Amino acid sequence: MSMIQTIAIIDDDDIYRFASKRIINATNRTKNIQTYSNGEKAINFFKENLGHPNNLPDIIFLDLNMPIIDGWQFLDMFKLLKPKINKNIPIYIFSSSINPDDLIASKQIEEVSNYLVKPITEEKFLDIIDNLEIS
Repeated sequence: MSMIQTIAIIDDDDIYRFASKRIINATNRTKNIQTYSNGEKAINFFKENLGHPNNLPDIIFLDLNMPIIDGWQFLDMFKLLKPKINKNIPIYIFSSSINPDDLIASKQIEEVSNYLVKPITEEKFLDIIDNLEIS
């Protein structure tokens, strides 16, 4: 049974973040959940913790449509930081968008492990972490 130390949820929807935390916590398979209401807050956290990989999440659940810095912009900025991060952090897009262009675009980004349509469920979460390879 896989256990995840830290998960980051980057999503502007307060209710979705709250519900996702409850669902994930109900599985008892993670110790810490970081939440960010937009990509800018998440990127700033990453920049502040580049020298502390243990503070960084083991996995990211990312929304695409957010104010300030959206998910696509976050991914662009994350790619620039990635060489300085001493940790492999898989990114799962959780979006309400069913636009096939978003799915196609996400498959072109090496850092994106999968594209899933909201909401997160216990089953989706358990499937992700049971098939995850943390390095």
